[in-house]
Amino acid sequence: MKKLALNDEILLKIDKPARYIGNEVNMVKKDPKDVDIRIAMCFPDVYEIGMSHLGIQILYDMFNKRADVYCERVYSPWPDLHQIMKEQHIPLFGLESQQPVKEMDFLAITIQYEMCYTNILQILDLSQIPLYAKDRDENCPIVIGGGPCTYNPEPLADFFDLFYIGEGETVYDQLLDLYKEMKKGLYSRKEFLHQAAKIPGLYVPSLYEVSYKEDGTIGSFEPVCDDIPKKIKRQVVEDLTKAVYPQKPLVPFIKVTQDRVVLEIQRGCIRGCRFCQAGMVYRPLRERGIDMLKEKAYQMLKNTGHEEISLSSLSSSDYTHLEELLTFLIENFKSQGVNISLPSLRIDAFSLDVMSKVQDVKKSSLTFAPEAGSQRMRDVINKGLTEEDILHGAGLAFEGGWQKVKLYFMLGLPTETEEDMRAIAQLAEKIAERYYEIPKEQRNGKCQITISTSFFVPKPFTPFQWYSMRTKEDFLGCAKVVNEAVKSQLNRKSMKYNWHEADVTVIEGILARGDRRLSKVLLEVYRNGGIFDAWSEFFDNDRWENAFASAHINPDFYTVRERSEDEVFPWDFIDTGVTKEFLLKEWHRAMEGNVTPNCRQQCSGCGAMVYKGGVCYENTH
Repeated sequence: MKKLALNDEILLKIDKPARYIGNEVNMVKKDPKDVDIRIAMCFPDVYEIGMSHLGIQILYDMFNKRADVYCERVYSPWPDLHQIMKEQHIPLFGLESQQPVKEMDFLAITIQYEMCYTNILQILDLSQIPLYAKDRDENCPIVIGGGPCTYNPEPLADFFDLFYIGEGETVYDQLLDLYKEMKKGLYSRKEFLHQAAKIPGLYVPSLYEVSYKEDGTIGSFEPVCDDIPKKIKRQVVEDLTKAVYPQKPLVPFIKVTQDRVVLEIQRGCIRGCRFCQAGMVYRPLRERGIDMLKEKAYQMLKNTGHEEISLSSLSSSDYTHLEELLTFLIENFKSQGVNISLPSLRIDAFSLDVMSKVQDVKKSSLTFAPEAGSQRMRDVINKGLTEEDILHGAGLAFEGGWQKVKLYFMLGLPTETEEDMRAIAQLAEKIAERYYEIPKEQRNGKCQITISTSFFVPKPFTPFQWYSMRTKEDFLGCAKVVNEAVKSQLNRKSMKYNWHEADVTVIEGILARGDRRLSKVLLEVYRNGGIFDAWSEFFDNDRWENAFASAHINPDFYTVRERSEDEVFPWDFIDTGVTKEFLLKEWHRAMEGNVTPNCRQQCSGCGAMVYKGGVCYENTH
């Protein structure tokens, strides 16, 4: 039996040692000596978060299907183990082999949210790999990043050898085959990266030069060689039904964030919400075939022993075969005690009927995401939801036996006024009133409405990328207006109001919209102890403010500054399919309060038709 990288003495000192020992159900076992390429697949957060991530499960399965590749996993060590590893110079290791990451060929890091950026430096540091890509030699792994944050990889550009832009199922085989040629001595590390930059979707930051104007904005962004592309084209899986999908997902030893089988039913979204980056960059909508999903549901439940299956997508109600799939799941698995969860549903009669079949109505709460309180504001963000829709859905839910409702909103949206903020509380009041219209004997006690507001970050590749973000003080002022408005409602005792941390949101906005100059800030924050910034108990805003001062960078440049329509953004070198012209047109429509129909109602010419042979929907022939 392989000796663990951590001895018993260390395992007994730390919280949840099962995070670090591997050997979970369905873990892939190979002899490292029998493969040509070793990959450490990393989620830069704690094990419980990383093990809940579907993308890693898909890539882990895909890589390990290759006989010449061994893909292992690595997660961020919790601060207790981090300290021990630093003190005792223990290198970070893969869970499968318990061998050091620095001895592997690739360190592949999925970058899911901005507040994990300092954890990426933690991973490199504990792996004993030079933090800056320029300092790595032939003996270092190739450090590659992927995931949603690579739609603006520039704040991290100095730390990565490569970025993979888009969906991971397309060109990895080309990259791995190229790497095997390098191992035969055909290329140096530098030459390998040059060749990799010619593969569609792969971005090598060291091969691109940025110049800045006097005002700090980007003057030019150009490749340093003539034989690599000026624009990196996002990789898209055109046929999801034929794409790789795990039959035997890993089953953790300890309780994780999402302890269930996840069935991804589609990618992309037809809705066109102007605040939503995922809804823009994952276009066009692509559905998985119903027969494939039925087969995978059966296999994954059988191979894991999980007691819950979750249907994953950005808008599950838009899946064409949802009714047939749910009927199949209920008929085949409900009697075996398998719970079926359905996030991202629009609240209508069909959805509520389905949920009443799969949930214990008395225990569960319904989630609505109106995003804005007033109709004017919902039109600005293109939510495609009227107050009538919301109240009708709530009424149907209450008549069906629900009495707990969660409402999600955003504050700090473009053109938002105090009237729009107060409308959040007023909408909650109307929902409460709708509940109390039901005869007392038919109600399940008191109505419980939880109102949650996050603060808005204008993300790259959305129509709001030109918007100047609010300050921390503005955000808190918005929350205060909502809080006072909630307190003034007749049914305030039925309402609870929560809001997100404003200072974290500001940092998130800076990193989301930043450029290469921010690498100095990230390094300074990490050197001063900044890890797990996505966790409120570890986040320290003073540490970030000190790092900006030390790097002589004004954070307001990335947030509150107005942007001209012809400004070159740090992410403009990426071609997501959705054109900048379309996003600008949508920005203007937002300012006019005009709604754009969803993709099934009418094509808006966003540019994503370039995929799928020029047609997004069969009915557009």
